[in-house]
Amino acid sequence: MPEAFSISMAELAAREPKAWPDELISQKHLIYSSPAALAFNSPGAEGFGVKRAALTLPGSVMLLFSPGCCGRNTSALGGPESRYGQRTFYLLLDETDIVTGRYQSAIVDACEEIAKSQSPAPEVIVLLSTCVDALLATDMDRLVRLAQERTGIACVAATMYALTREGHIPPMVAVRRTLYSLLRKAPKDPRRVNLLGFFTPLADSCELYALLQQAGFSQVQELSRMQNMTQYQDLARANFNLVLHPESRLAAKIFEEKLAIPSIELSQSFELDKIQKQYAILSRLLPVPLNDQKPYAEALAKKEASKAMLRDLTFAIGETSNAEPFGLALALLRMGAHVAEIFAEPAPEKLALIKAIATISPRTRLASNLSPSMLFYEARPGEVDVAIGSDACYYHPESAQLPFLDDAKPFGYQGFMQLMTAIETACQGRTQKAKGGDACAAS
Repeated sequence: MPEAFSISMAELAAREPKAWPDELISQKHLIYSSPAALAFNSPGAEGFGVKRAALTLPGSVMLLFSPGCCGRNTSALGGPESRYGQRTFYLLLDETDIVTGRYQSAIVDACEEIAKSQSPAPEVIVLLSTCVDALLATDMDRLVRLAQERTGIACVAATMYALTREGHIPPMVAVRRTLYSLLRKAPKDPRRVNLLGFFTPLADSCELYALLQQAGFSQVQELSRMQNMTQYQDLARANFNLVLHPESRLAAKIFEEKLAIPSIELSQSFELDKIQKQYAILSRLLPVPLNDQKPYAEALAKKEASKAMLRDLTFAIGETSNAEPFGLALALLRMGAHVAEIFAEPAPEKLALIKAIATISPRTRLASNLSPSMLFYEARPGEVDVAIGSDACYYHPESAQLPFLDDAKPFGYQGFMQLMTAIETACQGRTQKAKGGDACAAS
């Protein structure tokens, strides 16, 4: 029987990215829609794909226009009664619409109908296109202009073009650019700072809010907390941006070029020394130093309390969670845990992490969520105690399940503590494992 492809981290680290196996390079094979891929190929189905992300604009509604094959999963946004479903409109395009080009006038007509039917009228209409429009070279700028003229409402364009996923500007990078495209240059307020990166706020308990307020930033702004377009425009008054996710780098560049707002980048990490170092670097760039001693001490105490638990656990780590899988795997390994498998797509910029993992745990295996061979994946009973990420949970249904995919995003010391608590909770009440005793007892 065929087996799912996987490769040890030692083998992967020994090769240059150009020599990585074809199974790890999606352009070289058919793509299998595994649980991780579904979060992209069906953006409304789970997490934040282009559909949900586009609706982060306050006061916005979305018009998705596509053939039925592209729009079939839109109901996964929650249906007409959900806060997303109430703001989503769907224009079904048939073959005649597409061949004759009449779909373009139908889109403008649909925008006018939306504007007239909504009370109050939306502040923004998002025109969401798909691969069909990319292949037809639909002039989205023209459609946006016509829709704005017809409705008197601000319109923006976003796209679900799956083939650009590994291109220069993939969909989740492009949609972030779209979300900030309506900002107008404004006088700067030295007390304001923007957090760029996610489509929902950081967890309310994240120490970053308090640290920035200590430094004199009384207004810590996030797009997802803006209630209307007036508040949205306040994003243009920020003194600088903190970029918390690499997919927001392009948006930050546009902030700098269009609005003269510079940026500083912080990365998510579950290693306390790296978190502390990042805050120290940020502190040197601010007029008032940051004092992170208290949250660091609390996180360090949590780490010490969790070490015994982690030493007895073996993890499988997926990519559909609120954590970068290679960085999370390395953090757990450095705390004494075992990592049997990682389900993720490697990239050249992850090579340093891959080599570090290989040094500590050369037998950890990497499997591609996009490889068709995953159809034949079979978990070995008892190998994994805790699965992190909805994809890893799918592949290891008998393990302790930890999707770690809440809308409130973990970051910094708070994110580390949230992860440790979530592992404890996922493990509570588990039956004794075959190897090593009660691996999943809460510490």
